[in-house]
Amino acid sequence: MPKRTLVTSALPYANGPLHLGHLAGAYLPADIYTRFLRRIGEEVIHICGTDEHGAAITLAAQKQGISPKELVDHYHEVIRKDFEDFHIAFTHFSRTSRPIHHEMSQRFFLRLYEKGDIEKRPVVQFFCPTDQVFLPDRYVEGTCPYCGARARGDQCESCGRWLEPFQLVEPRCTLCGNPPEPQETFHYYFRLSRYGERLRAWLEEKTHWKPHVRNTALSWVREGLQDRPITRDLSWGVPVPLEEAKGKVLYVWFDAPIGYVSATREWNPEGWEAWWKDPETRLVHFIGKDNIIFHAIVWPAMLMAHGAFILPADIPANQFLVFRGGEKFSTSRGTAIWLRDALSAYPADYWRYVLTAIMPETKDSEFDLEIFRERVNNELADTFGNFIQRTLSFIARHLGGRVEAVEWGAEEVAVLGRLQELRDEIREAYGAFRFRDALYGVMEVARLGNRYLDQKEPWRHRKSEPRKAHQTLYTSLQILRALVAWAEPVLPATAARVASWLAMEIPDFDAAAIPDPSLAGRTIPEPEVLFPKLEGPVVLSTPAGKKEEKKVEHKPEITYDDFARLEIRVGRILSAEPHPDADRLLVLKVSVGDEVRTLVAGIRDAYAPEDLVGRQVPVLVNLKPRKIRGVTSQGMILAATDPEGRAVLLVPDHEVPEGSEVR
Repeated sequence: MPKRTLVTSALPYANGPLHLGHLAGAYLPADIYTRFLRRIGEEVIHICGTDEHGAAITLAAQKQGISPKELVDHYHEVIRKDFEDFHIAFTHFSRTSRPIHHEMSQRFFLRLYEKGDIEKRPVVQFFCPTDQVFLPDRYVEGTCPYCGARARGDQCESCGRWLEPFQLVEPRCTLCGNPPEPQETFHYYFRLSRYGERLRAWLEEKTHWKPHVRNTALSWVREGLQDRPITRDLSWGVPVPLEEAKGKVLYVWFDAPIGYVSATREWNPEGWEAWWKDPETRLVHFIGKDNIIFHAIVWPAMLMAHGAFILPADIPANQFLVFRGGEKFSTSRGTAIWLRDALSAYPADYWRYVLTAIMPETKDSEFDLEIFRERVNNELADTFGNFIQRTLSFIARHLGGRVEAVEWGAEEVAVLGRLQELRDEIREAYGAFRFRDALYGVMEVARLGNRYLDQKEPWRHRKSEPRKAHQTLYTSLQILRALVAWAEPVLPATAARVASWLAMEIPDFDAAAIPDPSLAGRTIPEPEVLFPKLEGPVVLSTPAGKKEEKKVEHKPEITYDDFARLEIRVGRILSAEPHPDADRLLVLKVSVGDEVRTLVAGIRDAYAPEDLVGRQVPVLVNLKPRKIRGVTSQGMILAATDPEGRAVLLVPDHEVPEGSEVR
């Protein structure tokens, strides 16, 4: 057993509120695990904080007309409060904009730099002549060369591919909308390729990890690792601590995980090193599956390069919570249930219970408000709450508010023996990050209690044989005590509430299966209803899955002469074939009157080729030809985008001659 366990949750990005998918991915499971370790008597801390640097922060601040600091100050408090109200009990919740984090990140950089693991390299980067700045990748937008969708310079959200700005078709500066120019500059690279073999050996030893985590990381290592740039040209971030690097900051993926270390040091300035340098400390990172590469490859390689810190012992990444039907919870698309909306409608323990019961531990899990209602009513209210209600109400109403200690009979011995078996099963599940199984075991305790009451029927004996009734309810109180202790990691507010009714401390995990004689003779009040049933449809202030109304972001104004330069004509699609080298592209033959043009369009996810032939569509015909995945496109079809990001063709409301000008 380790001396201590350091639990971390992925640092939430401080550019917007969090949703239930975030909670189910990295924060609720970490909180459950930390509470479980405390209940079995282990020394454990849970470290987190907001991630407050990066181009996404600066872009969001610019769009709102405020400074990056104002933006992150606001969302840090929003996120902190949401966590607090969901009973996520961090030992320390910090921020990467604090001086202690800047200092530790710079020291980390210099150590790797001095050891030769960081290297300065010349690069060609987009420069905006209008704004007179080098453009980080997120400051460049254009057309994805793979699928034809609108994309940023770091990633296409439509097809999911990682990109470099120079791969974009028709790149534009996001600040002014003008085309940028390539210019030579320099950046610093972490020599990740040096650590491929060491990472492979380390990962192959992790046979106890979740298969999807270990396999994803190993597949990347086996494909060969590339050195990664770790600096950006921004004014907001951790400055690179070299005289020659003025105006450059550390790339957010490099400094963010160092936030785990700086937050621990901020919490315990004198004793933090024991948590990061003692090999008897067990380091566990809770993340979502989209963070596997950074936490299972890049961050361990950084730690290996540094040399003074322990490596992660486990990375129990969860998969995604999705809406029934497969739609993802998405901040950018506004398809989410925000934590504040959830809390405004129902208590935190309702959400904690349901999210644990369907937690996406090994595969994506479906969620909707009907699933929520059914789980609350059929399980939390009818099983868990019902057993507690039956036990305490019977004592308060029919036994004068107290029970007597009565010797166990054969049935009681069997029930208490089963209770000890369940303790071992639940303990093992919690410890192995199988929180769904642990919760199932907790519910089996409640079912055991309900079955025992049904079998013993104390209401039949309360007058004729009160000793039997006392024996039954005394045993039920022992089951209830264990139920409260083992449910506490998932339902902390509920456990505390029931414990207060009994005027008892919540027992340690193992001790909860051992009968407590002091429960006899206690005054038991008439309990309140723990979990009122949800009648009718579940309603939130922001309906689940509804896209939030977003302000339309207009591009800079143009003159009529600018518009007049665009030649848009009505064309007719003569043929449509799949692109030979891209899954989302179609190669179209389009008649625009006096000629037939070849066009490449990213609309294959929205239209079958055979459904397009014969349609009239507007075509930008004087667009400079561009080769897209090996096929030259001689123009562009104009289309709108639906809320799912799919193309919607614009068509005339009646037939017009091919080649008719649009104006």
